[in-house]
Amino acid sequence: MSEVANWRAALAETGELTPPVVDAIVSAHGSRGVRAIEAVSEGRVKQYRDFTVVVGYDDEYVVEAGRCTCKDSEYNLDQTDPEQACWHALAVAIAERVGEVDHHDMWYSDVREFL
Repeated sequence: MSEVANWRAALAETGELTPPVVDAIVSAHGSRGVRAIEAVSEGRVKQYRDFTVVVGYDDEYVVEAGRCTCKDSEYNLDQTDPEQACWHALAVAIAERVGEVDHHDMWYSDVREFL
């Protein structure tokens, strides 16, 4: 089993970011993993009726089915490799498993008009 599958399985089982799980995420994803954990701890993963969004430093990024709209995902990662993910997609995977997704009963497309 790969490092990615290991941390995802361990996180799904424990439902919390234990030190071994954090170590596994950082080992598998480096600085992307660190940034993802920070985003989750800061409550920057938001679920709307239509999209899951991660609030980044300069913009908000839509994450669907493990894929993200950010430039890192588009230009630097192999889209065919399920073990490669930007920190936004990692943050969603982590937040879902630890119950830290901030749910909003509204359409993101409506909210985005005001940003």
